[in-house]
Amino acid sequence: MSARKRRWSWALYDWGNSAFATTVLAGFFPIFFNEYWAADVAPQTQTLYQGLTATVASIVVMLLVPWLGAIADRRAAKKRFLGAFTAMGVLSTAALYLVAQGQWGWAIGLSIVGRIGFFGSVSFYDSLLVHVASPREMDRVSALGYGLGYLGGGLLFAVNVAMALKPAWFGLPDAAFATRVAFLMVAVWWLVFSVPLFRNVPEGSPRAGQSGWRELLSTLRQIRRHRAVWMFLIAYWLYIDGVDTIIVMAVDFGMKLGFESGNLIAALLMVQFIGFPAALFFGWLGDRIGTKHAIFVALGVYAGVTLWAYFLQTVMQFYLMAAAIGCVQGGIQSLSRSYYARLIPADRAGEFFGFYNMLGKFAAVLGPAVVGVTAQLSGSPRLAILTLLLFFVAGGWLLGRVRAPETDGEAAVL
Repeated sequence: MSARKRRWSWALYDWGNSAFATTVLAGFFPIFFNEYWAADVAPQTQTLYQGLTATVASIVVMLLVPWLGAIADRRAAKKRFLGAFTAMGVLSTAALYLVAQGQWGWAIGLSIVGRIGFFGSVSFYDSLLVHVASPREMDRVSALGYGLGYLGGGLLFAVNVAMALKPAWFGLPDAAFATRVAFLMVAVWWLVFSVPLFRNVPEGSPRAGQSGWRELLSTLRQIRRHRAVWMFLIAYWLYIDGVDTIIVMAVDFGMKLGFESGNLIAALLMVQFIGFPAALFFGWLGDRIGTKHAIFVALGVYAGVTLWAYFLQTVMQFYLMAAAIGCVQGGIQSLSRSYYARLIPADRAGEFFGFYNMLGKFAAVLGPAVVGVTAQLSGSPRLAILTLLLFFVAGGWLLGRVRAPETDGEAAVL
């Protein structure tokens, strides 16, 4: 099997699972929760519930994934764990179709399970990067995954938006039913496009080792000995907090400012389709100016966007802010993944990426909780979003202190 086929098979998983991130996490779930499942709940409490939903799921992933990653490396079981988490996400997403109006408790429960499936699967998907790309190829291959994710997720999201806006065109009775059908479509989309990875992507051979918990402690000791690794992990934990929180809370923020849901959906679509070429561009930029410098570019844009959000007044300004985010969101995600992949031993990628995603999910615990609690206490969604500026600034400062060699060389032939 050619290396090119393995890389594309790996990247297609991002094409499939990004439909969950786009249609469910960022798009329909926040709106449907506020306007259908929890329509009788106070607006500030809706924000709190959505923040806590993300927090609970992230805590579970944070506790499970590093331990499972250690087991996966020892048993060469990355794809098996990836399959288990994928099944969890697919089934719970499909089950959202069955949740009736007013049943916000069921919606929260299924959303938590779906998020666990999604974020848990991402950790094992990320760890397979070292089996499909050499160090000099990682920026481009990682960017290909994120780029296809934005394109694939955006295409399905566009269809789902059309269904919700014009349900009669699709033979559907109303927008609420169309939204429920969209959840089913996401589940099928995710399942179908995960197949190439399971068929074509290899993973390492089993290796001798200790129990999962002892392997986990061994990984912690190794991380402590590699200053570049633990410094980067702390920096990543801080700045990805802001990135992930903006992804999951942006629609709720716009609704609290009084913007129509149709405008918010249009802004999300803009992010998806800008994000596809932008992610590929950042893969190129990382090759040209260095991966870390390209991450700094993205962090500067995020800091500016956070300040902008505090003063935001009009829908057009929201669109411009969404466009700015679309230019850097995929870039900061893909380059962070490839930069980290260069720092770690390939034969322990499952464990090390378990910690990487654990910190990412711990960030997702803290960020939405800070935004939700600040909004609840202050009554100001603007002040709540402004708190994220601290995470971008602190993360950027720590990233600047990471000393690791950049990898130069030829770009991957995708």
